[in-house]
Amino acid sequence: MSAYISNRNAVASGYYNSPWSCEDGGPERLQMPTSISGLNILATDRVKLVSRRLLIGNMVLLRDPGEVYLMHHDTLRRGLGFDCHSYIEKIDPQTLAPLKKSPKLVGGPFWPGGFAIHRNGDLYVTFGRYLHRLNPDCECINSLKLPQNLPYNSHVILDSGYLVTKPIAEDGQTQLLLIDPDTLTISHAIEMPEPSISRLSAVGNTVYVTGVTAIHRYHFDTAGKTLERDCDWALNYIDNALQNPGQSYGWDPVIDQHNIWFMDNGKHTANKALSMLNEGVALSPNNIIRVSVSDSRDFSITPISGISGGSISNPPLYCSQRRILVAYDSANAFIKAWRHDLETNQLTALWQRDDFGMAGHGLYFADTGELVTEDYRSLKTWRGLKNGEENVILDIETGEEKARFAMNNYVQSYCFPAPGFARDYYWLGLDKLTHVTFE
Repeated sequence: MSAYISNRNAVASGYYNSPWSCEDGGPERLQMPTSISGLNILATDRVKLVSRRLLIGNMVLLRDPGEVYLMHHDTLRRGLGFDCHSYIEKIDPQTLAPLKKSPKLVGGPFWPGGFAIHRNGDLYVTFGRYLHRLNPDCECINSLKLPQNLPYNSHVILDSGYLVTKPIAEDGQTQLLLIDPDTLTISHAIEMPEPSISRLSAVGNTVYVTGVTAIHRYHFDTAGKTLERDCDWALNYIDNALQNPGQSYGWDPVIDQHNIWFMDNGKHTANKALSMLNEGVALSPNNIIRVSVSDSRDFSITPISGISGGSISNPPLYCSQRRILVAYDSANAFIKAWRHDLETNQLTALWQRDDFGMAGHGLYFADTGELVTEDYRSLKTWRGLKNGEENVILDIETGEEKARFAMNNYVQSYCFPAPGFARDYYWLGLDKLTHVTFE
């Protein structure tokens, strides 16, 4: 274990220096906290749960020690034909009670969006077609109405400090926007070759965009304060999945030092249901896609479960320290791990779990090898209506369970958990926030 003595040691330089200053812990979406130890669950530990009901929760971030922020929104207005709003709260880290709360942050067309803590200490919120800047007391400093009447799918912060965002769309012409964090103005807008459903990912000053058929990347030009598309790097993952005609778009890419990892068959009907179980629309299985950072002609497409109707709506997890890849098929309740050979790029199966309902973003502690995730099964057939979803902490090397307990969420968790500051974490079901502590 000496090679894995710590979690991620450095925060991307555009972000505030905290263990979890943005969704997935960083723009590379490694889902790994910075500079805090893992849960290190022991057989003698007991779990303590403190919960709070929400309309719709989205994500939790950490700032300075003891500073915890929650993003949630009033999605139910959408069903009545009204615009939706988001809210940011600074909450008590133990009781979850709000200490400070933003005003209604206008959004417009709905998608969960996201927020991040900039290196300047302020909070930037993307929701609907608006971007808002808040101070640490949740007071709104400035707002920017974004150009297209579409929901914008969160944002990333580059090492330059500039923000990049784009709308979520399955068809039509869309733009990638570069935004000045100080003036909250659009510095540059560039037409994308195709629309994108996925959230953005970034490393340094390079942005990766999973379009509806291909993955692309853009580089920030420091002198001109513009984004430039890398025309020598792209992979059409739909055309290359010839063994599975009918594949649909991919979701959020994960960036390691050598490769980009993401999953396809992202189209589903779960927005009409309590979970993603059996909600895939393609007849084919879903895949995990790898493409080399240095050469997009170096790629592989690997089936996950091999079961028809496979689908997801979130990223896989890649642990570079242990060279372990974890991917899943939410529609068919399946999760699998492989060992990745860096020299050959071959994947060797490590373990798999059938009938395991994972759909959301994970939380991975590299020093202890603990993966925090969820197992959701049908409310109609599984342990009555009470439990709905269970939190499960897996050993990433073996797939064995270190802990399992009911969360009493009725809706499957699709959104963003966060670590706490010491042997704890925050889990967001769509309808509930829970603080989990091991003692």
